[in-house]
Amino acid sequence: MKRHPIWQIFGPLMIAFAGVALLLFGPHHKPDEAGAQSDAQLINKAAVSLSANVYRGQALKNEALDLGYVPFFGSSELSRMDPLHPSVLADKYDRNYQPFLLGKPGTQSLSQLMAMQTMGDNLDHKKVVFILSPQWFTKQGQNRQAFNYYKSAIGDMTWTLQATNTLVDRTTAKRLLKVTGNGGGTLQRSAWERLAKGDGLTENQRAYFEGRLHVLQNEDHYFDKLMLPNRLGKLARAEQHLPAADTAGALNRLADKLGKRHTHNRFGINNGFYKHRLKPAGIKHFKNSQRNFDYRRSPEYTDFELVLNQFAKHHINAMFILPPVNDKWAAYTGLSQSMLKQTNAKVKQQLQTQGFTNVVDLSNQGGKRYFMTDTIHLGWRGWIAVDQHVKPFLTQQQTAPHFHMKGYYLSKQWANRIVK
Repeated sequence: MKRHPIWQIFGPLMIAFAGVALLLFGPHHKPDEAGAQSDAQLINKAAVSLSANVYRGQALKNEALDLGYVPFFGSSELSRMDPLHPSVLADKYDRNYQPFLLGKPGTQSLSQLMAMQTMGDNLDHKKVVFILSPQWFTKQGQNRQAFNYYKSAIGDMTWTLQATNTLVDRTTAKRLLKVTGNGGGTLQRSAWERLAKGDGLTENQRAYFEGRLHVLQNEDHYFDKLMLPNRLGKLARAEQHLPAADTAGALNRLADKLGKRHTHNRFGINNGFYKHRLKPAGIKHFKNSQRNFDYRRSPEYTDFELVLNQFAKHHINAMFILPPVNDKWAAYTGLSQSMLKQTNAKVKQQLQTQGFTNVVDLSNQGGKRYFMTDTIHLGWRGWIAVDQHVKPFLTQQQTAPHFHMKGYYLSKQWANRIVK
């Protein structure tokens, strides 16, 4: 029997289309325990990949939580994988935890909040580490372009479907509308506008978002594991510098050795950063350039409070790291130390008065040799200081926190208040 020429041309395309449609619109299968274990090598790769797709996605993060990985939320400091980085130390010394790095340059509280939505109840009663940079607390707060780039569509849909008429959710909707601008899409913006007013989704909106979420989850499950950046080689090379013994003395000696080798300028800044990021612009260009910077008033305080409410909702035991800035660089650029102290005091008040007591305040350590690797990022001794707190927090049993959230911290009055 002779085949029809039209079928010969379009038949394979139709079959391929049907296969893709089945993947995207068919039932979504979560990996069972055996499947999660078989993906252990892939999860190990994802944990240090700092991939934007992993950050926005769902499947890999939840499989990592099932395997006992600990979320480390932060921003650009996570990418500086020197030998004393938390991921390097945990892997080298076979500790009973492994960080799962969640953050890139530009990710702040609101970005992290949406990324957390993809993990849902898998975060219940978990430990996490949250590195909070003072540079987040600008007058503008979360950068719109960065937020829209890292924005998790799965997180957005999940949050939108679960939102209720509460102060926290109304505030979240208002912040999403403000920060996304036109980047949220017309349908999503119309839903957020209803939620911001305390109205629920319409039946049509709910049906659309449920269908869209299903497609996104299937896309994530099948496709986001492809083309995953491989930074395991960088991790292994960093481990080669570490001493055999996991002791403070040995690690501090290594920190001094590396710091001395890599900082040959008056600011104690890594030579590569100094040569390629500062010197080309002309060092004199930076003189007193930050004298008007002010982190004491910012919508970031509201976004940070939304994150804290998420932690309280899921009974998450979080350790907060408050890093310093490079003292020598701050003095040169005119960045006010009194302003930084007041910013730090405000953040600590917001945390501690609501029951978040695991706060590692390193803000006064910016003048210590080799503590910073550049102008604002933790360096060799800085990571050791972090490790001295993170290691016992993650390896030892901790008392469950008791939260008492205060609506005042979501207000503009608090966001604009100066704490002395």
